[in-house]
Amino acid sequence: MKRTWTVTVMLTLLMGMAIIPKGESQVVIALLFGDKLNSPNLKFGLDGGINFFTLAGNSNAKFSNGFNLGLYFDIRLKQESRWYIHTGLILKSPMGCQELKPYLLNDAALDTMFANGNVKRELRYINLPLLIRYYFADQFFIEAGPMAGVLVKATDVFQTTVNEENDVSYRNNIYKKTNLFDIGAMGGLGYHFMKGTGMNLGVRYYYGFISNPNDASYGTGKNQSLYAYLSIPIGAGEKSKAKAAARKEKKQEKQQMKDTGK
Repeated sequence: MKRTWTVTVMLTLLMGMAIIPKGESQVVIALLFGDKLNSPNLKFGLDGGINFFTLAGNSNAKFSNGFNLGLYFDIRLKQESRWYIHTGLILKSPMGCQELKPYLLNDAALDTMFANGNVKRELRYINLPLLIRYYFADQFFIEAGPMAGVLVKATDVFQTTVNEENDVSYRNNIYKKTNLFDIGAMGGLGYHFMKGTGMNLGVRYYYGFISNPNDASYGTGKNQSLYAYLSIPIGAGEKSKAKAAARKEKKQEKQQMKDTGK
């Protein structure tokens, strides 16, 4: 029960700190809680890598790519079980596509300038995966489940060529034309390096169920993304554990001196 409450409090804290810019929230939480959370039944750390994404159902959309970064929890469902829940927050999660056809901007000069250009769609989400994971005896694993996202930013970058390729651009904010929430299914496979609180290397595929934007004149499609990622536990190494033990011992010594002084 105590561990369940710890996870609940931490997930709440993650959501509250997700608005801190430039990844500072990851660093803060890792420093505060990393060496306290990792155990054989509960793993915590940084999760990140590269993802390739496009909009399914839009024949003009081409794949683009970007980097993702977040925090994760791997929670063992039962003592000695091979079943886990993988969750956390992907705080930096680019989606969208490139090479869309231009649409009208209701500005004669801009419409003329970008008539023969293309559009790169930049969608940014904070994503929450909730995956069931199973580890095989050889430390390979498979996982599947839903993922929900909250839209943070939505921009169409109009590009055209004057002297060099795509050297002229115009950014059009489509946040209000895009659904605030995205939800879909995710599945993947990976490999766990070293036993216990080691690193994970794997790939995941996500397919969204909601069309974006919600206005067909902007060229709609459903988010799909292929993630290649590395999960790194925080505070799980022998040195970190030794430091944690030393801090605990020092704290106990101070408490004993304080009690003796009384």
